[in-house]
Amino acid sequence: MQLIDNYSFTGKKAIIRVDFNVPLNAEFEVTDDTRIRGALTTIKKVISDGGSAVLMSHLGRPKSGPENKFSLKHIIPTLADHLGLDVKFANDCMGDEAVEKSAALKPGEVLLLENLRFYSAENKVKTPEEKAATSKFSEKLSTYADVYVNDAFGTAHRAHASTTVIADFFTDDTKMFGFLINKELKAMDKVLKESKKPFTAIMGGAKVSDKILVIENLLDRVDNLIIGGGMTYTFIKAKGGEIGNSLCEEAKLDIALDLMKKAEEKGVNLVLPVDQVLADDFNNDANTELSSIENGKPGYMGLDIGEESVKLLTDVIMNSKTILWNGPMGVFEMENFRNGTVSIAKAIAASTANGAFSLVGGGDSVAAVNKFGLADQVSYVSTGGGAMLEYIEGKELPGVKAIRG
Repeated sequence: MQLIDNYSFTGKKAIIRVDFNVPLNAEFEVTDDTRIRGALTTIKKVISDGGSAVLMSHLGRPKSGPENKFSLKHIIPTLADHLGLDVKFANDCMGDEAVEKSAALKPGEVLLLENLRFYSAENKVKTPEEKAATSKFSEKLSTYADVYVNDAFGTAHRAHASTTVIADFFTDDTKMFGFLINKELKAMDKVLKESKKPFTAIMGGAKVSDKILVIENLLDRVDNLIIGGGMTYTFIKAKGGEIGNSLCEEAKLDIALDLMKKAEEKGVNLVLPVDQVLADDFNNDANTELSSIENGKPGYMGLDIGEESVKLLTDVIMNSKTILWNGPMGVFEMENFRNGTVSIAKAIAASTANGAFSLVGGGDSVAAVNKFGLADQVSYVSTGGGAMLEYIEGKELPGVKAIRG
């Protein structure tokens, strides 16, 4: 397999699948540039070698063809600022402009193609070539460059044209991973295959159903499994606790019981919060009360963990050598319900400072460490939520297979 470290891009054009699916505000400004920054090392390698880069990505989920709010042109100011150079733009990834501008690229220049998901034969997004992974669409993209680089870990779990099929039009010597994907795979393999004990996984977020396969795979690897966030209440109700109006997946109660039983059988310490912050409405100014986790209140919902839970979970985290975190402990977007998530993030940072290896992944977890200024205090922040979870589940990622074979 070709390694980007050893490849010289001198005089070559590289088409790079990046993941610029980043959040924008109402003024179309980038509000979190983590994924853009993640791609810079690969882009800079290409242009510093004396090559040129054609960048392709998707943004959002356009439903009816080109929409301004999903245009990648909004990314250009942030990207150009990070690269320190002007970034050219092609308004249609399949149009004559894309063909002409890619052909005219000079060494050291960068061209960004418009959103891949805008394009389809009928100018609709019901059966887009990108998601349908059509050979014709993939082949045309491949003609823009001499080399294919996949550096979009966030989409590596999707068998799309730009992540898988396009690789078929390049030889083993002219297709490779970028630095970001290499780092992602190395970080996850360190957690899954080279973890030091005790290994603690922290699974938060809203739904048990989103994490079932992940949890089952982790039960064969971890010493401690911490459950937090909205999914907590499915476990608590399964145990017979009162959860009031808290989020619960009624159809998953048996699965929660089964996961708790499996954890016990495998000797895994499954840790649930012991107290909670209750609210009578889903807003920052709601009336709040504290209660034990198993004594919810009718008309109230749990929106954060309490201080006793923070102490309990912090103790587990501080005694860990490997930590995987996916999902917040509460509704951290609201100031009055962020303490649990902030505290866990700080505990992970402190444990990392003591020598633990910590991997943070998933949109909300990444947003949390960035929001609280702790991203540089953990070992690795993954750019791929869904891709990371599927890799942890043990699945083969199509975007990875397309390069590795």
